[in-house]
Amino acid sequence: MILENKKAVCIMSGGMDSTLSAYMVQKDGYDIVAVHFNYAQRTQTKELSCFHAVCDDLGVINRYVLDLDFFSQIGASALTDKNIEVPINGIEEGVPVTYVPFRNGIFLSIAAAIAEKESAEIISIGVVEEDSSGYPDCRESYIKSMQESINLGTKDETKIEIYMPLVHLKKSQIVQYALELNVPLRHTWSCYKNEESACGVCDSCRLRLNGFKLAGVKDPIEYQ
Repeated sequence: MILENKKAVCIMSGGMDSTLSAYMVQKDGYDIVAVHFNYAQRTQTKELSCFHAVCDDLGVINRYVLDLDFFSQIGASALTDKNIEVPINGIEEGVPVTYVPFRNGIFLSIAAAIAEKESAEIISIGVVEEDSSGYPDCRESYIKSMQESINLGTKDETKIEIYMPLVHLKKSQIVQYALELNVPLRHTWSCYKNEESACGVCDSCRLRLNGFKLAGVKDPIEYQ
């Protein structure tokens, strides 16, 4: 009798954090079912190409690319509303205008449906609480509550764990661990503004560049 490997549904944006999370899941012996969301974000095309490049490197067993156009109808975020400028003057206190309302909650709900269909045991998400831009949907307490809700709202035999291995790490630690696991960081994208060369001044670029600086290595992607 051939036993199937255990499966993990990995939410993968094409960014550094979710990419590292997927490699950590694979290292733990899981087959990867990769999930990517196009949600009308400014860098949608670049993120999608990064997602596919990472999936090819990982050798995922299945990949889903889902279009969530309604995020642009909701708006209220600089990532999905072109009328709101992406801030470039440094990270400020509070929830920034790049926060997309309840994005991770929606992503996790859809990933839960895929996980139930695929009989996956875990959902991986690359949330970072301590060194992120102040997004409320990146908090460990929130993700744990989503795990409870998902298991209450699925079949009795469905038991899903939401895996968030980076939640208490700093960006420099994420860079170091990614290098140890030979994660192809050249295929990841963090910039909120640009698709050709990263802007270097949005919150996400600043966090990424500082992480590489503190780790003592050069970021392999191109900046303007």
